[in-house]
Parts: sequence; C-alpha cells; structure tokens
Amino acid sequence: MGVSSSDPLLLRAARGEVLDRPPVWMMRQAGRYMKAYRDLREKYPSFRDRSEIPEVAIEVSLQPWKAFQPDGVILFSDIVTPLPGLGIEMDVAEGKGPIIAAPIRTQQQVDNLRPLEPEESLPFIKTILQALRQEVGNKSTVLGFVGAPWTLAAYVVEGKGSKTYSIIKNMAFTDPTMLHQFLGKLAEAIATYARYQIDCGAQVIQLFDSWAGQLSPQDYETFALPYQQQVFQQIRQTHPDTPLILLVSGSAGLLERMAKSGADIITVDWTVDMADARARLGTNMKVQGNLDPGVLFGSQEFIRDRIYDTVRKAGHGGHILNLGHGVLPSTPEENVEFFFETAKQLSLAAVA
Repeated sequence: MGVSSSDPLLLRAARGEVLDRPPVWMMRQAGRYMKAYRDLREKYPSFRDRSEIPEVAIEVSLQPWKAFQPDGVILFSDIVTPLPGLGIEMDVAEGKGPIIAAPIRTQQQVDNLRPLEPEESLPFIKTILQALRQEVGNKSTVLGFVGAPWTLAAYVVEGKGSKTYSIIKNMAFTDPTMLHQFLGKLAEAIATYARYQIDCGAQVIQLFDSWAGQLSPQDYETFALPYQQQVFQQIRQTHPDTPLILLVSGSAGLLERMAKSGADIITVDWTVDMADARARLGTNMKVQGNLDPGVLFGSQEFIRDRIYDTVRKAGHGGHILNLGHGVLPSTPEENVEFFFETAKQLSLAAVA
C-alpha cells in the first residue's frame, strides 16, 4: 500500500503510520451542542430533511470542520438511512431516534425485502460525500458510516429504540433461522451501501454495532460477529485499501471478540482503561477513543489531563483520539474547541 505524506493525518494513522500526534475527531461532532446546528434545525425540523437534502446535510457535516478543523469529517446521516431502499419505511423522531412504521416480525416480511440499489434509493449520498471531499481536500479525512446488521435488525424488529431488546431476543432464541436470514440480507445491503460510500468519496468507513454490547458473549458470536465479518469481507473484496473501524457500545466484555471482526481499528469506550484495551487487543490492532464524553463538562485543565492520559496509554502509533461515544447535546461549545486545540498541539514525544 502506498504511503504518502500528502494524505490526511487520520487516513495515515488508520493505515498504521507512526505520526507525531494522534489524529482527532469526535463522534456526533455535528449536532445539538452547536448553536449553528440548532439554528439550522429551526429551519429544517425534520431529521430526514437535514440528512437527505444535500445542501443542508453538507452544511451540517461541515459546521464542526469550519469551527474546529478536526482531522476527520463525517457524513451527517443516520444508520437507518438506507432502510427505505430495502422496503422498510422509517422516520427519525427528534429526541427519540428511529421509528419503524411496520416492524419486521414475520417470515413473509423478511422474504419481501428487496436488494439495496444505492444509486436509486440514496442518490443524495454521492452529492454530499463528493462535496465534503472537495471542501476539505487533503486537510482532513472524510469518513462514511453504516449500521451493523444486528443493530439495524434490533431497530427494525423492535420498531424503535429499546432498553430490554426483548422482542428481537425473543426472535433470536425462538426463531433463529428467520433472524439469521434477515441478518444475512441486512449484511448484504450494508456492504453494498458501504462500498457505494467509498465510491462516492468516503476514505474510511465506521461500522456502528451500537446495540451488540447488549448481547452475551456467546450470542454476540452467533448474531453479531459473523455479520460484522460478512460486511467487512465484502467491502475488502472491492476496496481492500479502505480502513474499517468497528464500534460497539458497552464493549468492555467483548474487545477480544471484536478484534475477530476484520476491522482495522477498534473503538474503545470509556468503561475500559486504554492501557488495558491495548494489552487485551494486542500490538497489531489499532484503536480509537476513548474519553468519557462527560469529561468535556470539566475544567480545561481536567480535559487536558484526560487527553494526555489517554494518549500516553494508547502509546505510539495506531491511535485515533476520540470520545468513547458521541458528544453530549449540552456540552459547552468552548470545551469542544479546547479539546480539539489541545489534541492538535500534542506531541507524542512530550506526552510519553
């Protein structure tokens, strides 16, 4: 694989280059903590409008880039965005998340799903990603993202967010054959969608299996891991040089299993000490994370100390600095700015 110092920092770190400092971006860095986003939301109250009207989604994606110049600029979208292309109608309710009009509970519904044709059902994605690449050039890395099969299946079967996951677990443990068919169809669609994002300009793909942390380890190996592997394998067949990141929320008990997914980079949440995560994942696995988003409510000195602590424990090379999950809506904007400024002034030699 070619190594070029003109490539953006995050892309170089994701490929395994040793750099002077870890690149930094923030999950959910476009969004509710920013006044610019809240003002835009007044004008476009529908989430689907904000994420599917290209000029609006481009503006939202670039708001943090213009404010903070992070090393990663991520497509503003949602993991459920491709579902209508499969024949699953959905909406994203403000403050509540995705709502599925007709939750999938029967074999007939699974059989009726259609293959994803992203150029037909998701044409706005190309416009958005091409514009982001043009805007940031080689100063930042453009990230695309997709939802993993288990997490998308959980939304679609439950019909909305859940605290117990009782409906999909009922299906998993009483009718696993149907659920595996559904997960396989989702994996096919997600891989197609991820490849489309890369073709349109995404340089790195992050797979969000947000709800896989709600599975026991043996059920993770049955219902989540094989489909993460399927998605990553299919992406690699056509785009072998695109780095792949895996995120699982609440993943402290699953890190070693996540490493079997085929991801290049594992996102570590704040429930694991970064030094422990490094020891458990081994020296060859790259990591992303893992500040507690709540740290950004602390003083500047506290934020700086926690950044240094994380970077020191992550060691030289193979680390992308990030929060362990998304930035919280009430986070002070000036603290986000301080987080990015501190991160970009870091020197690994000074932190060690």
